Amino acid sequence: MSITPTEWLAAHPDNPSRVIPEERRGGKCVLSPALSQTLRIRFGDRFSSSQALREQHGRGESHHTPAIPDAVVFAESTEDVAEIVRLCAAEDVPVIAFGAGTSLEGHLTAVRGGVSIDLSRMSQITRVSAEDLDCTVEAGVSREQLNTHLRDMGLFFPIDPGANASIGGMAATRASGTNAVRYGTMRENVLSLTVVLPSGQIIRTGGRARKSSAGYDLTRLFVGSEGTLGIITEVTLRLYGIPETISAALCSFESVEQAVNAAIAVVQLGIPVARMELMDRGLIAAVNAYSNLSLKIEDTLAFEFHGFPAGVQEQVDMVKAIVEENGGKDFEWANAPEERNRLWKARHNAFYAVVSQRPNAKGWSSDVCVPVSQLSGCILKTRELLRGCSVPAAILGHIGDGNYHVVFAVDPGNQAELGEVAAINKEMVQHAISVGGTSTGEHGVGTGKIGYLRGEYGDAVDLMAVIKNAIDPTGIMNPGKILPG
Repeated sequence: MSITPTEWLAAHPDNPSRVIPEERRGGKCVLSPALSQTLRIRFGDRFSSSQALREQHGRGESHHTPAIPDAVVFAESTEDVAEIVRLCAAEDVPVIAFGAGTSLEGHLTAVRGGVSIDLSRMSQITRVSAEDLDCTVEAGVSREQLNTHLRDMGLFFPIDPGANASIGGMAATRASGTNAVRYGTMRENVLSLTVVLPSGQIIRTGGRARKSSAGYDLTRLFVGSEGTLGIITEVTLRLYGIPETISAALCSFESVEQAVNAAIAVVQLGIPVARMELMDRGLIAAVNAYSNLSLKIEDTLAFEFHGFPAGVQEQVDMVKAIVEENGGKDFEWANAPEERNRLWKARHNAFYAVVSQRPNAKGWSSDVCVPVSQLSGCILKTRELLRGCSVPAAILGHIGDGNYHVVFAVDPGNQAELGEVAAINKEMVQHAISVGGTSTGEHGVGTGKIGYLRGEYGDAVDLMAVIKNAIDPTGIMNPGKILPG
């Protein structure tokens, strides 16, 4: 009788590496010698069963217990992916797509073993149309790589989750980030996809038209599916012109409540800020130490404004008035590109800044998203939950769209500590759902948020299972993610 990885770990608390052994990943090592040999012959040195590489591909950035695949194959084209999937499908072997490895909710763990398909070598920007403001890229293209390529054309891609994630991974997890308040998320900015289905069939989910009423919206089905329905190999994206004027500012507050109320007022008045980020004082202290900054250690809002000079000035004046009405003070402007880049790099390093406060710690990052009207109450409740927390923790968020995060620095081998953080996370998530919010605004479900899905969607989870079973009847596509079982 097999036991689940969670059950095995509970029975072996002294397991020093917290790595699930191959024989306990829901059963057995599933890659047969024949399939292993076939993949090795076909892909040569792009196939590997080395322990170090497999361990690298069985974990993301966060605290989740690793579970390593049986092998890793580096794909260089959509056809490569299709062939790997067809070979694995013939023996019911699981496949897990791997991009940049920046996942935070256990998406990359091989809970049933199988083959990790590394897409990082699929890094071609195949087409850019400045006239149509769109482009097509392979799944392994990184966010920073794309924007470097676009810069000389006066274009940029605005979705900015912080990490230098791959575009395919960002589409698979329905990522967003600091610019979402103005430019939306991956959901709004993906026009179409090339996807390899569990059978190995290659499909295209749409064209380049900005709207369509033809058939089911397959693009939106696969955006956010976390590799459980198919593997995204190519993405067509919306692009935007680089704004003529960009201005950024920091403003400090004596309390989180003041900062949140100011942000809510900015949103409710419809001021088109490009970025509006909350960083609590604990995060500011951590960022100062990690990024060698000297920001005032208070609860802080960071803003960025995009547009024509007169429009940006109007936004700045309106936001400044709102902030001052809510107790904000000490505006610090960062208008030069190098100053803005330093500011946002510090914000993007927030996860690592918190984790760096403890030697050998791992990050536990949880995110929820709530209606803006509920934001103040939710953040204050979260602040109260953290008051007695025994591990370093900080609140931050893309507050303009109701999305906020808590980052904890945890000892992955300390069960009491993990239990304490899990209880805080559970209460925060359940409260967010109770006020009409969601268990995850942008990190995705993975393995970490499976337990909250039914509380959020009720019987609609059963329909999700029907879709999953219809497309992937043998359950080989990234099993154990989103849906239980």
